[in-house]
Amino acid sequence: MKLLFFDDFKLGVLKGDAVIDVSETVRNIPHTGPHDLISGLIARFADYKERVQEAVDRGRGVPIGQVRIRPPLPKPSNIVCMAVNYMEDGTRAEPAPINAFLKSPNSVIGPDDTMVLPDVPATIFEGEAELAVVMGKRASRVSAAEAMSYVFGYTNFIDGSARGLPPTGNTFYQMKSRDTFAPIGPYLVTADEVSDPHKLQVRLWVNGTLKQNFNTSDMAHRIPRCVEWVSSIHTREPGDVLATGTNHRGLSAFQEGDLIELETEGGPAASARARRREANVGQGNSARAAAEGTGGDNATTDG
Repeated sequence: MKLLFFDDFKLGVLKGDAVIDVSETVRNIPHTGPHDLISGLIARFADYKERVQEAVDRGRGVPIGQVRIRPPLPKPSNIVCMAVNYMEDGTRAEPAPINAFLKSPNSVIGPDDTMVLPDVPATIFEGEAELAVVMGKRASRVSAAEAMSYVFGYTNFIDGSARGLPPTGNTFYQMKSRDTFAPIGPYLVTADEVSDPHKLQVRLWVNGTLKQNFNTSDMAHRIPRCVEWVSSIHTREPGDVLATGTNHRGLSAFQEGDLIELETEGGPAASARARRREANVGQGNSARAAAEGTGGDNATTDG
C-alpha cells in the first residue's frame, strides 16, 4: 500500500496513477493534525489495513497530476540519519564505525516544495539521496534479528547539508537541521511491497543530469543493525524516520533554481527546487520562500 497526503493534507492511497481519499476511514484515529494522524494509523495499521483497502477498492480516484502531494510524514517525532553508511562502491577498505545524527522534524518538506538555501557562509549546499525506513511500532533495545518486524515501510529522503560553516569541527547541527533540508516522499510504501530493501537502485538527478546512482546493497551497516544500534540509544516511535545514508559518489552542489529529483527503484521520483534567500530578508513560513546561499564545487563524505 502506498500512503500519502494530498491537497489540504487529506490522507490518500495511490492506486496506479490515481489518488483515492481515505480520510473518512481513519477519522476516528485520535489526532490534532496530519502528523499524528499518520503516526496513529501506523501504530494501528493491523486494525485499519482491511478498512483502508476496502475504501480503496470502492473509491473513485483523482489523477495524481491533479492534486498537490504533501510530505507523507509531515512532522516525525524523530529523524535519525545514518552517517558514512556506504562502502562507496569498494573505495572504502572497511565500514566506518556505526554513527548517526538527529535532524530536526521541522526540516521536512514534500515533493515539489522548495529547499531554501540560507544566507550563511557555507562552502557548498548539497542533498544526499537516501532510502528512509519508517518505524511501525515502539522500538527500544531491539535485536537485529527482530528489527525488520519493527519496520512499517519506506520512503524517499534527501538529506540536505550546508557544508563548510564556521567554526571548523563544530558544524553538524547547523549543517544538517535547517528548515526545508529534508525533502521526503512522495508516498510511504508499506514493507510488504518491498521484497528486499537491500537490493534497490537509488538515483538522483540535478536539472535532468544523473548525479547519484547506487544500490542499497552497498550499505555498510544494514537496516537490522541500524535499528538495533539506534534503538539501544533511544526509543523509536511509530512513524519515526531512519534515513539509511548515501553513497557519496556523484554528490554535487545545489544552487539557485536547481531541480532535484530522487527515485528509488519501483517508485516515482520525488522532486524539490533549490532557491536562495536575499540577504537581510527574513525567512517566511512558506517552503517556497526565496532564499540566499553560496555554492561551492567540492562534495564531502562526512554524513
